[in-house]
Amino acid sequence: MRALPEVMAALKDGAAIDMLCLRPARNQRRFVDEMTLTRAEGIPGERWKSEPWLRTDDGAPHPGIQVSILPRRVLDLVWRDRENVLHPGDTFVADMDMSLENLPVGQLLDVGTAVLRVSDVFNDGCVKWKARYGAAAKDWITAPGHPALRLRGILCSIEQDGVIRTGDILKKREAD
Repeated sequence: MRALPEVMAALKDGAAIDMLCLRPARNQRRFVDEMTLTRAEGIPGERWKSEPWLRTDDGAPHPGIQVSILPRRVLDLVWRDRENVLHPGDTFVADMDMSLENLPVGQLLDVGTAVLRVSDVFNDGCVKWKARYGAAAKDWITAPGHPALRLRGILCSIEQDGVIRTGDILKKREAD
């Protein structure tokens, strides 16, 4: 709880992206410097299309979970043992305020040549998050008043195909 002011002091816009992570299969991580994002396939080489954790009513992979973005400051707080504990598996990390106030549902984000849309699917930290980083890390995400802070990060759909690279800047797109 003492770390919350520092976490919430992250950039409101214009954060560099880092740690591009592909999840080819459950509990597998592959870090890359570049990845392609597509509306139809999600992230080629990822398991979103074949093994999504959330589906639409018709059984299709839910588009709102194509990309996950984790706040850098939260990752640094919880992922202490990087040699023995698996990376959370988020698509990328950015030192940015992911709160509902800063990134409302529907907010468009430019990154590389891709465009993302902030989803209404809440990322509450799954059972794996609790097992890897501890009950306190899980409870912190869902503590009273914390869900709107989106400490576990945001989920997004891909609105425009594109390529993202380590170091690209994540920027809010102004409403048209």
